[in-house]
Amino acid sequence: MGLGWAAARPGPSSLEVGISVIQPVNCVRDLGVHLDSELTMKTHISKVVSACFYQLRKIHQVRRVVGQDITQQLVSAFVLCRLDYCNSLLSGLPRSTIQPLQRVMNAAARVVMALSIRDHVKPALKQLC
Repeated sequence: MGLGWAAARPGPSSLEVGISVIQPVNCVRDLGVHLDSELTMKTHISKVVSACFYQLRKIHQVRRVVGQDITQQLVSAFVLCRLDYCNSLLSGLPRSTIQPLQRVMNAAARVVMALSIRDHVKPALKQLC
């Protein structure tokens, strides 16, 4: 006659608090930061990069209509703020882990400066800073 969830027994890696059993997970989100069980930050970076490229695609669609100044403001508001949020947590990570974030920065500079994929992006990045 008992409830199914009350009869659950904690496993070797779970935690029992009162009548609740807390099971471990591989990734949690706190304050918008995805923390994986090994603190590699790969999940967080992947989600940030995905959200930034989505915003860049949308901004690219309206770039011709709004002009360079407004495009720069849109990129700053919707893309760069996502890259800057909690970026101190990324300090000390390997370059291979952070490389996708650099690709977002390069794509953002290309959208603002209306560069093609073949144009060098370093001069544009220097000009925008």
